[in-house]
Amino acid sequence: MPELPEVEGVVRDLRPIVEGKTIESVSLSDVVYTSHEAGKQAIVKNAKPSQFELLVRDMKIDKLERRSKYIFFHLKKDDERFILVNHLGMSGAWFVVTDVLEITEEKFRKHIHAIFTLASGELLVYADIRRFGELRFIKEIADHPPLLKMAPEPFDEIACDFFIMQSEKPKFAKKPIKEVIMDGQVISGCGNIYATEALFKMLIHPGKATNELSREQKTTLFRVICDVLQESIDSGGSTISDYRSINGGAGTMQHRLKMYGKKQCVVCETNTESLVIAGRTSTYCPQCQK
Repeated sequence: MPELPEVEGVVRDLRPIVEGKTIESVSLSDVVYTSHEAGKQAIVKNAKPSQFELLVRDMKIDKLERRSKYIFFHLKKDDERFILVNHLGMSGAWFVVTDVLEITEEKFRKHIHAIFTLASGELLVYADIRRFGELRFIKEIADHPPLLKMAPEPFDEIACDFFIMQSEKPKFAKKPIKEVIMDGQVISGCGNIYATEALFKMLIHPGKATNELSREQKTTLFRVICDVLQESIDSGGSTISDYRSINGGAGTMQHRLKMYGKKQCVVCETNTESLVIAGRTSTYCPQCQK
């Protein structure tokens, strides 16, 4: 699943291409329509597909912003402002082309679910192989309450203090530290990949109870998480499985990972082990991480 660095990369690549441009029309796939008819709401949330197509039509893309793992398309029409919220899910990807045949990877071309025709003649295309992503049209953030619960951005000044405060609450204190730092209400945008890397750098076992860490350890861990996230941003993110930046671009952070997906510890050469935490496979070194 794309984490903060990957989503940041998508926003940075999309921003100079689509900001300031107007959406003339939107076309959704048959899959979106049939899923809604079956009551499953694939991709498009909180609106019927036909309604969504009408709502977004003639909107100007005023600004793009990343918030945690979400992309916010700030839209404007007749001085009214709206937000198109996008989550990439497991395999969502954006393309800006003049013809969908320009999308070279067939697996994305076969799973196009939204085509936004821009006044410039370009097509802003959203493809999603596994269909876990979402497009949600809202008037303001409060219209989708879960967005209000997101932790501060990890690079904000208050983020470390917020992390420590949240980690000491009864609902988090006894949970595995890996689960806590992957929780978007504690730290924004840190998922399985970068939680694995940060804990390895700190030589902390992913299953260790959060309340077993001192405040000093938590502070250092938070700084390491930020360093890992920034390194990945600078590397264009990790292209693993179906993640792509816009137009099929790939990152290089996957070549820098020290523990995620590894069979052997790069430090002591011990075979790695894994356990499931919060539904995710957590790889660790049984010798180095205690």
